[in-house]
Amino acid sequence: MNDSDRDHGQDRYDLLVVGSANADLVVGVERRPAAGETVLGSDLAVHPGGKGGNQAVAAARLGARTALLARVGDDAHGRLLLESQRAAGVETAGVLVGGAPTGVALITVDPSGDNSIVVSPGANARLSPEDIRAAGALFGAARVVSVQLEIPLETVAEVAGAMSPGSRLVLNPSPPAPLPGHVLGACDPLVVNEHEARYMLGESAGSTPQEWARALLALGPRSVVITLGAAGALVADGRTGDVVPVPSPKVEAVDTTGAGDAFTAALAWRLGLGEELTMAAAFAVRVGAAAVTRRGAQESFPTADEVPAAAEVAAP
Repeated sequence: MNDSDRDHGQDRYDLLVVGSANADLVVGVERRPAAGETVLGSDLAVHPGGKGGNQAVAAARLGARTALLARVGDDAHGRLLLESQRAAGVETAGVLVGGAPTGVALITVDPSGDNSIVVSPGANARLSPEDIRAAGALFGAARVVSVQLEIPLETVAEVAGAMSPGSRLVLNPSPPAPLPGHVLGACDPLVVNEHEARYMLGESAGSTPQEWARALLALGPRSVVITLGAAGALVADGRTGDVVPVPSPKVEAVDTTGAGDAFTAALAWRLGLGEELTMAAAFAVRVGAAAVTRRGAQESFPTADEVPAAAEVAAP
């Protein structure tokens, strides 16, 4: 969509994702080059990515009526990203085109699976508060809004202020950065992994996820969800003070790329359907578990039929 074409309509969405859309450019290498050195690599593989794009695809693949608000360049990578969103069933009327080249992640992967990544934010860095204000119809039509930090922080702050009455904000502070108090106060939930929790809490983090959860609630969010990889998740509700572990199915992990995005998208969707937070998190850990059994990010995201049943989750 061009900047001048912003009539998003009044249709209702289960989930509006506001965030980044990147092209992931991946090359396999025998070893990463030293300074001044050239090495030969494999054929270039180009995959659609970005945390915003990933979440939108994950939700749509599960069956959520999903819209994406993002910015891409008027280039081949931008067209690839739009095509991948549409193929998954995402509404792309909110995807703005132009202003800078599409964001890219330059990734080298060695035989052990270790990777080195350089990210050029490109158009993601141009998604502005003005773009958020111009998308009022999308916000008015969304039950839940999910946002991450691969776009400017001032834009994230604008998202927190653009929420319509009765809607719910899900925020994953990735990559982690200090958040204004009014943004934290709007989060319901704040979704973090261990690294993000420790960053936000600093030396006051404590030693257990339960301590992290209570300390994070004290920062102002209405609820907190901490993802714990194979151990599942921990849910903390500021309304009740309850801190509840949510176990994950036992699966053979092949590739964890994008699993956190799949988790957050599933959580946000189920909250939009009216599920209680712990119940929504229980579904989301099963979606994340299914995603790690396949390689890649968006290509690994399951449909609803591919999500393990609740009975397959081991007791904590």
